[in-house]
Formats: sequence, structure tokens, C-alpha cells
Amino acid sequence: FLAALVETGLALGVDSMRASRFAVETARRLAALAGRDSVEEADARLAASLVFAHRATRLPQANEAEQDPPPPPPPDNEASSSEAETEQQQDGPLEERVLDAVKAAIPAGLLAQIAAGLPRRSSASVASRGGGMNKSKDRGRPAGVERGDPRTGARLSLIATLRTAAPWQRIRARADQPGRIEVRRDDLRTKRFEKAERTTTVFLVDASGSSALNRLGEAKGAVELLLAECYIRRDEVAMIAFGGRGVDLALAPTRSLARAKRQLAGLPGGGGTPLAGAIEAGLMLALSIRRKGMKPALVLLTDGAANIARDGTQGRAKAEADATQIAQSVRAANIPTVVIDTAPRPQERAARIASALGARYVPLPVADARAMSKAIKG
Repeated sequence: FLAALVETGLALGVDSMRASRFAVETARRLAALAGRDSVEEADARLAASLVFAHRATRLPQANEAEQDPPPPPPPDNEASSSEAETEQQQDGPLEERVLDAVKAAIPAGLLAQIAAGLPRRSSASVASRGGGMNKSKDRGRPAGVERGDPRTGARLSLIATLRTAAPWQRIRARADQPGRIEVRRDDLRTKRFEKAERTTTVFLVDASGSSALNRLGEAKGAVELLLAECYIRRDEVAMIAFGGRGVDLALAPTRSLARAKRQLAGLPGGGGTPLAGAIEAGLMLALSIRRKGMKPALVLLTDGAANIARDGTQGRAKAEADATQIAQSVRAANIPTVVIDTAPRPQERAARIASALGARYVPLPVADARAMSKAIKG
């Protein structure tokens, strides 16, 4: 049974000997619970299912017996054997029976995923959707201890500090102060925490021109779709609309779907395109979000036809120059940005703005809210 368990683990891609040791110990415990002094096949199969099923990383290769055609049946005069030997030949070797038990315990979806060679879902991938994990000095999930100074704001780990200083007490002991514990700066250990980094997606929506109502409707739908997932990841969404009336914070950072619907319902549109002022407002909001410990991301929905400069004057050349200049500031701040070109045909000016922002350029001339949300999440 020991060899069968080890070979089963190797066949499933579990290369760690610790897992094989766990399987052997589990089989022994199962036999002891059943009142037996030795491990039986049922114990080995159950132990392998419990230990190897969730650790499997690949499917076993086909055996040579399965690849080659079966041998012809023996003559009648040579077919005499005991009933136990006949059953063992029909069921196959012990390693195959234990392996079949583990394969039966693996969920069907995971089995197909392993067969297709796709990466398995891990806690790291789930966390990355919400912005990953950040180190923290005073709050979050405990993540061990490290050498540090409590005067920097970190929380002292008294037990770890004493454990580090204990081996040196014989050397540091003083005859005039028996029983005294001496703790030095190198012995100090502070607690390390990790907390999830939340993401705030800021929409910069071009509400100018005759097609403003269509763009606003698409943006409102995309905001609502993203907000539906924010309840799980504790993310937030904000929206800045810019048009002939200037640049307005239409929706402050929020996770409330009801509040978003109320404030986005009567958002007006029309007029010129103060693109530079909108990008500057988005940059200021993103920096304030970053100072709060969250991760900002900008989504710019525009056709790139800027015609109002930062000082409010009209003129396409100056407006485009101002927009390019402030876009370079966003790129220098290393803020993830997506530019969605909402023009009927992809425009070179929108692509230039995306290049200055260091952003991903997505032309979606006939985009709906679902396609827009998919592009943003991608």
C-alpha cells in the first residue's frame, strides 16, 4: 500500500513527498478507526482520495496495457486459477485501483481543466481581481513577523521578540542583575499585516456633440455592470462627465448601485469638448484615491475631438496640445488607463491621446454597455 500511494501521487503530478506521507498516515488512521491492525485496500483508496484529489496537477498517462491490445485468452486447460487471482486480474493492479478512486473524487470541471492544460484557480488570482494584497503596519490579515522598530508605527510582537532574544541571555547575563532579560534593537520583531487593495474605476465620459446621449447611456450601463461586482471585491466606481457645460463630477466614488442610478439618471450632454480639463480632473481624483490607500484606474470614453483648452478658450490645436501635455502627466503618475474610442470610425486623434496616456486603446464604434464593461475588465 505504501508503494501504491506514492505512485498514485506521482501519477497525478503531486511531487511532494509530504503529501505521500500524509496519505500513508491517513490510511493508518482510517484502519485504526475501523479497529484493524493493518491497512486494507479500502483505507488506501479513501486516504488517496482525501489527500491527492485537490492536489492533482495533471492526468496520469495511459498505461501500456491500455495502449496495447489485450492478449488472446488462454486455452481451457490452462485457465485454472483461484477465484481471488481472477478478481485481481479483472480489477487490475492495486496502483490502478487506488488511482481510479482518486480520479473519481476529482470534480468533473477540474478534471477537464487539468486535461486541457489550463492553469488552476488560486487565491492569488482571485485576489488580483480586487487589486492584490498590500503590506500594512497596523491592520489587515496577519502575515507573520519581521525585524522592525515599533517607533515607526508598526505593532510590536512581544512573543517573537522574546523568542529572538532568549538564546543570547547567557552571553548578556550580568552578575549584579540575576534574572534580568536584556533585549536589544536587533531582537525587536514587529507584526506584519496584509490587506486587500481596493480599486476605484474613474469613468471620464465625453458628453459633447450630437451622439452624447448614446455615449452616456453606454457609460451608465457599464457603470452599473461593474458595480454589480463591486459588492464582492469592495471596489468603487466614479464618473466625470465633460461637455459644453464644463467638467462635472457626476458620480463620486461609491459602491452603492442605487445611488449611482439616481445620480446618473439626469446627466445632461451636448456642447464642446474640454478634454484637457477632464483628464486633469481625472488625474486629481486618481491621486486623491491613491493617497487613501486604494488603486485608481481611469477609463476615458471619447472620440478625441478636443476643442476647448485648459484655460477655457476655443481652438482645436491648443486644446489638443493641452490634452497631450496633461495626458503625459497621467502616464508619469503610472495610473492604469483605458481609452475607448466612441467615434463611428476609429480616429487617429483618440489613438494619439491613448499613446500619450500610456493607455490601452479600444475602438468600440458600436459598443453597448456589456461590450464596454468586458473591454474595461480585460
